Amino acid sequence: MSTSHGNGLRRARDRVVAPFWGSSIFPVSHSQNGILAHMSSRVQRSPNPLTAFLIFVGECCILTWSAVTRLFRGRFEGAETVGQMAFIGANSVPIVVMTTFFSGSVLALYSAQLLRDYGAGSLAGAAIGIAVTREIAPVLAGIMVAARCGSAMAAQIGTMAVTEQIDALRVLAVNPINYLVIPRVIASVLMLPVLCVIGVYSGVTGGYLVSVSSGIASGTFVNSLRQWIEPWDFVGGLIKTMVFGLIVAVVACQQGMRTKNGAVGVGNATTNTVVIAMVLIYIANYFLADLLYK
Repeated sequence: MSTSHGNGLRRARDRVVAPFWGSSIFPVSHSQNGILAHMSSRVQRSPNPLTAFLIFVGECCILTWSAVTRLFRGRFEGAETVGQMAFIGANSVPIVVMTTFFSGSVLALYSAQLLRDYGAGSLAGAAIGIAVTREIAPVLAGIMVAARCGSAMAAQIGTMAVTEQIDALRVLAVNPINYLVIPRVIASVLMLPVLCVIGVYSGVTGGYLVSVSSGIASGTFVNSLRQWIEPWDFVGGLIKTMVFGLIVAVVACQQGMRTKNGAVGVGNATTNTVVIAMVLIYIANYFLADLLYK
């Protein structure tokens, strides 16, 4: 009798923890099995966008809270963090430089000639500088990291999930949050501002070259930058990128850890990570711009 009861509890727990917060990440106590099993059955019977959205928000909040609390206790892998910083930071420099350079160039291509024709050529540097520091460099840095590194994070963690390597970490007394999540969160939050700084210089350089070729005097462009660009324009962009880095890391880890169904699941997790992270970056960018520059 007790054996069948124990088997029933284990089967119920397997059904409950399947979405995310169970065996591999957040163990569920026996007292919670009944409530969570009921919630799981309700979710499975009514798979609608609102339910999926609420599950996603809940999982991200749980993951973020667990990572932050463990981080302040000093529980994370230093070597893995350095490796992720190199992967996200140094390896992303070329693509960030290229995208911001040509984005600044295109902006100057449209604006410099128009401003010169209307006698406002002296404002070309200010227009390009403000756009690059506030929007182009932070957003493009976040988008490029989401596309390049976020997808890789989700694929790596998703592969570990479907091959039960995350369970193996727990067997070896290595917490998956400490080893997988926290290093990626730290690396993303610290490296995105560095990429933003590089992007600012690259974008302004591209705008400068195109503006000068369009007839704007070099000294006029530089003086306009000095006159109109304020330190807060630069600092606000860095604050944005820290939020974008947190979004990319949390979404990638959440999607990776809930991966199932083998290779198909890994592909879906990778696609979902890129799409969700980009959408959230654009949404967050609007509210941050309104908060920081209003």
